Formats: sequence, C-alpha cells, structure tokens
Amino acid sequence: MTALHDDVREYNFDGLVGPSHNYAGLSFGNVASFNNVKSVSNPRQAALQGLAKMRSLMQRGFKQGLLPPQCRPNFDLLRSVGFTGSDAEVIAHAFREAPSILSCAYSASPMWTANAATVSPSADTGDGKVHLTVANLNSKLHRSYEHTQTERALRAIFHDPRHFVVHAALPATPAFGDEGAANHGRLCAGHGRQGVEMFVYGRVEFDAQAAAPRRFPARQTLEASHAVARLHGLHEGCAVFVQQNPDVIDQGVFHNDVISVANGNVLFYHEAAFIDEAGALEALRSAMALQGAELVPVRVPVDQVGVADAVTSYLFNSQLLSKPDGKMALVVPQECQENAAVARYLEQMVAAGGPIDELLSFDLRQSMRNGGGPACLRLRVALTPQEAAALHPGVILTEDLYGKLVAWVERHYRDQLAPADLADPTLALEIHAALDDLSVILGLPGLYQ
Repeated sequence: MTALHDDVREYNFDGLVGPSHNYAGLSFGNVASFNNVKSVSNPRQAALQGLAKMRSLMQRGFKQGLLPPQCRPNFDLLRSVGFTGSDAEVIAHAFREAPSILSCAYSASPMWTANAATVSPSADTGDGKVHLTVANLNSKLHRSYEHTQTERALRAIFHDPRHFVVHAALPATPAFGDEGAANHGRLCAGHGRQGVEMFVYGRVEFDAQAAAPRRFPARQTLEASHAVARLHGLHEGCAVFVQQNPDVIDQGVFHNDVISVANGNVLFYHEAAFIDEAGALEALRSAMALQGAELVPVRVPVDQVGVADAVTSYLFNSQLLSKPDGKMALVVPQECQENAAVARYLEQMVAAGGPIDELLSFDLRQSMRNGGGPACLRLRVALTPQEAAALHPGVILTEDLYGKLVAWVERHYRDQLAPADLADPTLALEIHAALDDLSVILGLPGLYQ
C-alpha cells in the first residue's frame, strides 16, 4: 500500500534560457514560433525574464529548481549530416549550404522543460520511486537530438537510485512520438497521495481509422503514452488516456498544455480541448473516485474565449500552483492581460470565488515569441522531504544562486541575435565558455562533453 505523505512539495524545474536563444521558426504547428521566424531575439533579456519568474515564485514560497541549457551549436547533428572540418569550417559550410540545418543545431528549444520528460511521483508507482522518462521529441529535427543531453542532466540531478529512476527516451520512431509532460497532467487529493495521471495523445499509430489532425502534425501517440505508463509501473487505475481534439491541433494547439492544465483536483481546460469532452471528464471522475478524491473541472466556454484567443494569449499554458490556504494561483503570461476576451474571463473567474483565486502575471515576451509560455518553461516534480534531500542541491534556486546566475547571464549573453549571427564562429566559442562557467556555478562538473 502506498504511503501517504502530507509534507510532499511540488518542485518546478524551469529551463534556464541558453545563450543561443533565437527565432528560427522551426516548429511547424506552433503558431507563435512560426509567426516570429527570422526576427532578432534578445538572449540576455530572455534569460533574465525566466530567472525573474523563478525568483518571484521562490519568494512566494513555491519550490523552484532549474534545468541547465544545452550546448550549442549541436556539432553532432551537423557532422552526422556530412559537414566536416574544424568547428569553424562546419559552421561556415552549414550556413552556406543548409542554413535551416544550422538553425536546427542552434535551437533554443531545450529551455522548454515541459518537453524534457514525463514524471510520475513515488505515490503513483509500484516501486515507490520517482520515475522520469526522457522525451524523444522525434517529430522535429531540431529537438530530436535533445534527449541525449536531457538524460545526462536528469541523471546528474536525480542521481540517487534509492529514490529516482530515469528512463531513456522511447524508440525514435513515429509510432512512439513522445513530447513529455506537455501532454501529461496529474490530478490528486494532495501531492503526496496516490493520484490519477492523465495522458493526452494526438493520434494512434496503429489505427488508420482513428481521428487525427489534417493541417498540423499530432506529436504525441497513444502508443508512447501507454509505454511511459508501463515504464513507470503505475498503480492500477492511476492512468487515464484521453485524446486531444484534432480540430484544435489544426488551430495551433500543438501540445495539450496549450489547451488545458491540471493541478491537485482541478482541471482547468477549454471546452474544445478533448475529442470527447464528456467521456474524458467521466473517465477522470471515475478514476479519482477510486482514490477517494473529487474532480473539480473549471471549463472555459468557447463563446467566452475562442481557441484563437487561447493560442495567442497562452491562457492554458500557465502554471496552476497550490497555495497553503487550499486555493490555487494561476501563473499567466503578460499576454493574457493584453487580450480583451481572456482578461475579461480571468477577472470573472477570480471574482466567482472558485478554486483559482489569484493571478500572477509575468513578462515572458522573449519565450512567448518563440512559442512557449510559463507551463512550457517548467517540469513539475512532486517530492517527499527524503527525495528532495537526495537531489543535486546546486540546481535548487536560492537568493545566492539567483544573484550568481544573473551576473553570469550579464557576463556571457548577447543582447541581440539575428539569423546571420549564427554564422559567426565566435558565437559558438562564447556559448562554450558560458556553459563551462555555468557547470561550476551549478556544481555539475562534466555536465557538458
């Protein structure tokens, strides 16, 4: 029988934005990313905006960690497709012959750690350990190489085998397309109690008759979701599999976390999120009832917030956080206040006195322009005190670490990065120097090969 821990806390591990933050528009299906293709980015501002959000939540009492950026450019990718010579020659040849591939090698996408892995807390697993399965992200070239370094980082942070199991990515084939926690949510009576894990998939590989989007690709398969649930050894009744509405995928909802978010016993979702709304809610209610918990759905009607408004504001790509008083805070991007329909809905929702009674708004403009909001930036991990003590401490945010990271960013990051700058071989040298410095700050020597 699973032990119940009332002192379990949720840790949010935000992606630390890397020095190569740029707008390459590589993610077909991600409307925000595509709309800002080839514009000039500000890596320094992007990193400082992310750090400011982390610090603010830490100061409010929420547990906050970070995942380090990956090394860029990805020379393994460039050399694997035939570019040879010195590093400078590889960059020059790639920029001249295949600039899109060089953009892939410089991708900033590891900052969105909701795609790093899927996480099951120890309360849900048969062996009583926290399980993390690294996402293969094989639907996009620029992300398909991430899992190697992601696994390396997760093994360095969640290193104690008494408490953690880190699984390698699923086979890199379309049948097992896996985009991590962006298509996974957990509902429970409390973080330390056995919960219900909601796996949301976009298509079924081995059923040609199953509904699927027609315009944009569905990135998560049912087969991948089943595989992750098996690897994590979830207790019977802990997993519910729900299909995302293919029509909203075709409107730019490339991950479930762009149309719904779950926390505690609350599911905050758009009316059009699931292909079978009533069936999804009934499956979740039934599963939660078996755990002695009650589902509290917060439904956003399409006549109040259209799908287009949800996508442009990233209303649902928000963090839903449990507060000590039993209520919840919704962490939203600034864009939610700038969209009239969304701002009106949020004001009415908070005033109605439901489970969500506080809004926290952050300027994450640099991340938003590249297609990721607050939920994209974080990986949620519920930990007992013993599990938290077994983490690598160097990635848990403190005021001291925050100050060091701000100084590190200001020392190493450019304040402008244009597409043509990727051809500059000194950019790669600057990034390598920055990451060498970061590995010392975080106490993770050898993190980068």
